[in-house]
Amino acid sequence: MRTTDGVESSAYGAMAAEWRLLPLKFATQDVQTGVWGEEPNGGEDDILCARVADFDRAKAEVVSIPTVRRVAAKDREKCGLLQGDLLIEKSGGTGSNPVGTTVSYRGPVPAVYANFIVRLRMTTQHDSRFWLYALHSSHASGRTWNYIRQTTGIQNLDVHGFLSMKHAAPNLATQQRIADFLDRETGEIDAMIAKMDQMAEVLETRKVSVIQQATQLNRTGERWDTVPTAHLFGSIGSGTTPKGDEHYSSSGDGIPWITTSELRETEIFGTAKSVTPAAVSTISSLKVHPSGSIAIAMYGATIGRLGTLGVDAATNQACCVFSEPAGVDMRFFYYTLWGQRDDIIRLAVGGGQPNISQTMLRRWRVPCPPFDEQKRIADHLDEVTGKIDAMLAKVAELKSLLTERRAALITDVVTGRKEVA
Repeated sequence: MRTTDGVESSAYGAMAAEWRLLPLKFATQDVQTGVWGEEPNGGEDDILCARVADFDRAKAEVVSIPTVRRVAAKDREKCGLLQGDLLIEKSGGTGSNPVGTTVSYRGPVPAVYANFIVRLRMTTQHDSRFWLYALHSSHASGRTWNYIRQTTGIQNLDVHGFLSMKHAAPNLATQQRIADFLDRETGEIDAMIAKMDQMAEVLETRKVSVIQQATQLNRTGERWDTVPTAHLFGSIGSGTTPKGDEHYSSSGDGIPWITTSELRETEIFGTAKSVTPAAVSTISSLKVHPSGSIAIAMYGATIGRLGTLGVDAATNQACCVFSEPAGVDMRFFYYTLWGQRDDIIRLAVGGGQPNISQTMLRRWRVPCPPFDEQKRIADHLDEVTGKIDAMLAKVAELKSLLTERRAALITDVVTGRKEVA
């Protein structure tokens, strides 16, 4: 049997007698789109306004709201939040986090919510915690994605279709029992996931500390002499973003073109886009850097990311590439930048999109021990960081398994496939 939203009813297993397939809208008593208001002026109309950016997706809640807006009394009454109200992201989303995320308002003070959000308030015959878990399951499984509409670069949720989506729903007592069970079980899983995050943070900190100590201090504990990077490389430069589809290649003769999204502390062999040989020959700023060169991201959210070119490649303007070394072991230099990264980022300038300049990077002073010592240090760090990376991979694997287990548990319980005591 297939429901009206295309879901096989058999997916819910053998539901108990008190369960039924129910459109979400039949469980709500009030559905309201939010309001953004105006700039605050310190008057009585000022109120906290929750944004999608305030969603704690991991905990599926909103607690802390930093934004204050001026909202008229009639809109504050219509869009006011009560603890337990469900907030749905109806516009925005990304490829990795599609629109439709649901969270619960847990804040302790009066607030409203922005116009990219829809508020659901459940009827007295339904438990909002149960429906939070049910909507979480629908989003995680991709059912919610059936109601995403995207005519521009922004995803929008078809709210009418979303509210018509059917869910397995038991009576109120069973909903409350399920919510209590999932609160306990997911709380334990969340605690284990938090432990994984703490372990990863400790390992990452340890990794940076090992790199810093090995690259900055000699065997007697004294600091190595430093020199500007411009003294060590024959080429320090970036690239550009060609304008026009004709400059990009879909054939095998294209030249890999690197953006900052591909700088992930690894060796880069493949890229999302390639540029044509003709583009390289006609666009003077589109230089091909040799394999083995090291790139660092200079702009925005990716600032400070590193990567080693595994192939000859061009880059966009946000990557600064070091190549043609003179007496430099490139692995040692890579570790040096990694150990100094926080110091480099602190020198970034700009407001909304901080950046570091090529001029600053040319002047940046790096440790410069003898070449044989550089190689010895790089060999040592390859071994030590390799072991740390293996532990990080194991922690990430365990976290992924816990996250999958959490999602599967929620789905099994809110669809009636798993009974709870």
